Amino acid sequence: MSRNPSACERTCYCKKPTHETQFVVVTGGPGAGKTAILETAKKHLCQHVAVLPEAASIVFGGGFWRLQTKSAQQAAQRAIFHVQREMETLVAADGRWALGLCDRGSLDGLAYWPEEEEKYWKDLGSGKATELLRYQAVIHLQTPTAAMGYNNQNVLRIETPEEARVIDDRIEKIWSAHPRYHQIPSSVDFLGKARAAIQIIEELVSECCRLPQ
Repeated sequence: MSRNPSACERTCYCKKPTHETQFVVVTGGPGAGKTAILETAKKHLCQHVAVLPEAASIVFGGGFWRLQTKSAQQAAQRAIFHVQREMETLVAADGRWALGLCDRGSLDGLAYWPEEEEKYWKDLGSGKATELLRYQAVIHLQTPTAAMGYNNQNVLRIETPEEARVIDDRIEKIWSAHPRYHQIPSSVDFLGKARAAIQIIEELVSECCRLPQ
């Protein structure tokens, strides 16, 4: 996925010159299918929907040291948080996108944080309630088990199926506090999972950018 905000492909009949951007998080543990579903969304939704890449992939793919010490894990999550926030700020300030689809959001770092939650927020100068308010909705794609198709071919994915499921459970606990939290269960039918996610996203698109019924 491009490192620049990537507009979806369908031409929109909406002629508004600017939009107030609402952000939707598409999250889940490793191997849940987030990136594949966002690529599908790009083909179905209009040019006023932006797809933001995963901040962790930018950080680690760019060479940030991925060490297993506590201090290194904390440094990585702080970097990821700030990249996420600045990408969202960029998209909102530009004004051309009505909806920003985020491959993970600013609370996902808690699932990988090696200390107590209070330290996370102290280091980042924010809080859970503040970050939840940044997003219009959350779509949580459950991570599949090995038997249901967990895929670790991504070179940046280091977790075993069991480790991935633990992270997925943490993500559920973190994001389920959002008032518009949607969980899509893991399934061997990935196309069905994708359709369910796209349907939710379509319902969240600004009215001015929806296809006429």
